[in-house]
Amino acid sequence: MDYGTADIRDIDAATPEQLASLPFGVIGIGEGGDVEVYSATESRLAGLSPERVLGKHFFTAVAPCMNNFMVAHRMDEEPELDATIDYVLTLRMRPTPVKLRMLKRPGVARRYILIQR
Repeated sequence: MDYGTADIRDIDAATPEQLASLPFGVIGIGEGGDVEVYSATESRLAGLSPERVLGKHFFTAVAPCMNNFMVAHRMDEEPELDATIDYVLTLRMRPTPVKLRMLKRPGVARRYILIQR
């Protein structure tokens, strides 16, 4: 899978091992906002263990720096989404420029954020 072209259905069907082999982070968010998928790559790059992230509300407990109009609002409000934006992560680290790819599609229960550092 490639960061720019990966389909949400392929990401949703991938095993944890397949996600761990990707060079970018993958976060899967359930309909209620809780983290259901947290790839090993994202865990390593963000410095957050899966135990600290899984089952927590993503935008309030894990990444409040993304709880804004550019990310959280779009993920909640747009019925379908495949958008990439330049972003700066600021949680527990020095400001880190990244690319965020936000994915959401009807018929797929989870929404995904791909993070390329």
